[in-house]
Amino acid sequence: MTCPEIVEFLRRKANPNNVLGMARYGINPAGTLGISMPVLRSLARQLGKDHQLALELWQTRIHEARILACLIDRPAEVTRTQMNRWASNFDSWDVCDQCCGNLFDKTPWAREKALQWSVSLRLFVKRAGFVLMAQLAVHDKQSPDSHFREFFSRIEAQAGDERNFVRKAVNWALRQIGKRNLALNRAAIEVAGRLRRQGTSSARWIGADALRELENPHLQERLRREGSIP
Repeated sequence: MTCPEIVEFLRRKANPNNVLGMARYGINPAGTLGISMPVLRSLARQLGKDHQLALELWQTRIHEARILACLIDRPAEVTRTQMNRWASNFDSWDVCDQCCGNLFDKTPWAREKALQWSVSLRLFVKRAGFVLMAQLAVHDKQSPDSHFREFFSRIEAQAGDERNFVRKAVNWALRQIGKRNLALNRAAIEVAGRLRRQGTSSARWIGADALRELENPHLQERLRREGSIP
């Protein structure tokens, strides 16, 4: 299918009632057709991986076409320039999260961009930095603990950002890093404890919420079973 054919298909699947429901969950309704993720994932499987088609779909500015783009793009062909350009276009948390979790975290530039974007003043670019940290903590099985410890200083420094889409991403990153193994769990608990004592309501919420999961007995037992601190 060509890009125009895909756009025509997406428009036929449009559901205005879904757009209203999505807006209630904080998804930007501008350019949104109201198509569910199962439909988009099914279409992505049919299309297969195609870098050029992904670039064309992104340029349509259609919400669902951009999510589809991140599902079919080839991580090995994604450049730093493309990542910056797409991140600058983020106008909704779900497009941000889908790009980070399906594409950006698999590129060679993921750690670099996580650190760079985490200090951005732009709402969804900054969110993307911390979502990348969270996704790397889940999907990057090879990197050493030192790569994830590097994120802690950014988490502490930016935890005072009161914007909901940012603080939730900071919280997500801290929790996911702390679930990788017992050593990182103990380090994340220390970070969360310091955040809970910080002077901003956002940092205190992040710390308290993260501690509830990081200190959970079931998580502690799983981490002990999986291995001890080296």
